[in-house]
Amino acid sequence: MDSYLITVQPAGWRFEAGAGRALLLAAEDAGIVLPSSCRNGTCRTCLCRVAAGEVAYLIDWPGLSADERRAGETLPCVAVARADLVLWAPAARRVTP
Repeated sequence: MDSYLITVQPAGWRFEAGAGRALLLAAEDAGIVLPSSCRNGTCRTCLCRVAAGEVAYLIDWPGLSADERRAGETLPCVAVARADLVLWAPAARRVTP
């Protein structure tokens, strides 16, 4: 199975996300907590920016406008990596050393 290297900025934390694994869940597997609430792409609590790389979505149309998608905004609860990524998520926190 393919996996991708995800870097969370500005902290510089890194984790791997398996192909098809939601970024939010892969981050949690690595001890990185991204803000979240609904986990289904509607509440926008987890909104962050893809600074580099490409994502796809597990649902047809997540709670993002077309302009937000073009600007690189993403919802990691329903996004999967299609390449190595840099996520700009200043509210992320680490729960393991």
